[in-house]
Amino acid sequence: MKKGLIVITLFIVAVVGWVFYTFEKAYSSKPILLQGEIDAQSYSISSKLPGRIGEIFVKKGEQVKKGDKIFTIISPEVEAKLAQAEAAKEAANAKKMQADNGARAEEIKAAYDQWQKAKSAEALMQTTYKRVEKLYKDGVVSEQKRDEIATKYKASKYTASAAKELYTMAKKGARKEVKKAAEAQVKVYEAKIEEVDSYLKESIAYSFHNGEVSDILIHSGELAPAGFPVVTILDMSDAWGRFAIREDYMPHFKIGKIFDVKIPALGSKSYKFRVSYISLMGEYATWKATESGKGFDMKSFEVELRPVDEIEGLRVGMTLLVEL
Repeated sequence: MKKGLIVITLFIVAVVGWVFYTFEKAYSSKPILLQGEIDAQSYSISSKLPGRIGEIFVKKGEQVKKGDKIFTIISPEVEAKLAQAEAAKEAANAKKMQADNGARAEEIKAAYDQWQKAKSAEALMQTTYKRVEKLYKDGVVSEQKRDEIATKYKASKYTASAAKELYTMAKKGARKEVKKAAEAQVKVYEAKIEEVDSYLKESIAYSFHNGEVSDILIHSGELAPAGFPVVTILDMSDAWGRFAIREDYMPHFKIGKIFDVKIPALGSKSYKFRVSYISLMGEYATWKATESGKGFDMKSFEVELRPVDEIEGLRVGMTLLVEL
């Protein structure tokens, strides 16, 4: 009899416990499960030169280090500009040499001969003027004739003076200003050559960061505009989790707070992540109230969580789960 009573009592306790557990589970608040994903810092390797991709030295998934050769680019236009700049520099050098060396001996001799010729003409006109002046005073020639000869005499003096100055200039060579201008022109084209050379050095692109090649956007033989990404690399050492959090969940998130985060792709183990960044998302991410006149539209916030310790095997796009 006692044994039967004990069994009945245990049965009743079990039923009551089960009912209590069921009600407790049904009416207690359920944990909130938030889903995010892994992201990482990416870098784009591009070229200053527009041209055709020559050779690509890396493959997707390959690890590269800072300074590794990534690709080459062929740009005939820039090479043509270099040839033009070099030819212009040679012409400017020739002008500079001409200014530095002054006139040739033949040019100086010709200027001297022109001066002597003008001096002879001046002497002849001086003699002629004296004769006509005497004849004018004697009343033999008219005043008009005397004035014509006087004008020609003055013109011959100006011609002789100008010829002398040209001879002097030929002997002295170019002016200081002309020499400086010629020297400056040479420097201009030297600078152009250096500029084009700097572009040609960019025909080989190198990695400026350690990382993993995540994508190759332009392949060998294809045209690449200046500044357009050719290869992108990911730095998985600079990875974080990204969540879109509804506004009413924000009290759970503070900068510096640490969460236990599960990464299904890496198994059932939890990992420590720290909140590092919170920002309002765009209007497109607003949660609209479902009932008119009740509740309010809630905005969404982007929250970034960074792993406290390095996580082996972490990849971009992996799902993250956080329970609130």
